[in-house]
Amino acid sequence: MAPYVTLQQVNALEHAVFVQTLTPLFEGPPWIISAAWSRRPFTSLTHFHQELCAIMFAASEAQQIALLRAHPDLVGRAALAGTLSPSSTSEQASAGLDQLTHEEIALFTQLNQEYHQRFGFPFVICARENKKESILAGFATRLSHSREQEILIALGEVAKISRLRIQDLLLPE
Repeated sequence: MAPYVTLQQVNALEHAVFVQTLTPLFEGPPWIISAAWSRRPFTSLTHFHQELCAIMFAASEAQQIALLRAHPDLVGRAALAGTLSPSSTSEQASAGLDQLTHEEIALFTQLNQEYHQRFGFPFVICARENKKESILAGFATRLSHSREQEILIALGEVAKISRLRIQDLLLPE
C-alpha cells in the first residue's frame, strides 16, 4: 500500500476517522488505535509509534493475548485459503512463505500447532524482517521460552510489524 496520509492529517482526524484510517496498523480490534487518539498531537512518526507501543505494553495481559490471537498463523489456514488481510498476505509473501513446498507447509503446520499448544496464541514474528529459514529457527528457539518471555517477545514483534505498517501508510516527515 502506498503512503497516503501525513502525520499532520492524522493529528487532525476526528476519532472515528482516525480509528478507521489507522486500524490496519494492528491485527484485530482497534483498541490500541482508539486509545492513541487522545494522545495527539504526535510530533513525529517515531513519537506516534512509541505511543502506540506504550498503549500495547501497558494493556492487561488479557488484552495483549487477544491482540496476539488476532494474528494469523504463518502459512496457516487463512494464508492457504487466501483470506489473510492484505497486509498479512504481503508480509508473508515478503518472507517467501507463499512459495513453500508441501513438506515445508506441513512443517509450518506442525510448528504452529506446537506453539499454540505451548503458549495459547499464534507464533508472531515480523515476517518482513525474516525469511523462511530464520522463521523456522525462531520457532526452534522460542518454543523453549517461558510463556511470560514469549508474550514480551511476541509483542515486540507486533511493534516491529506496526512500525513497518506505519511506514507503508503515512508519508515520511
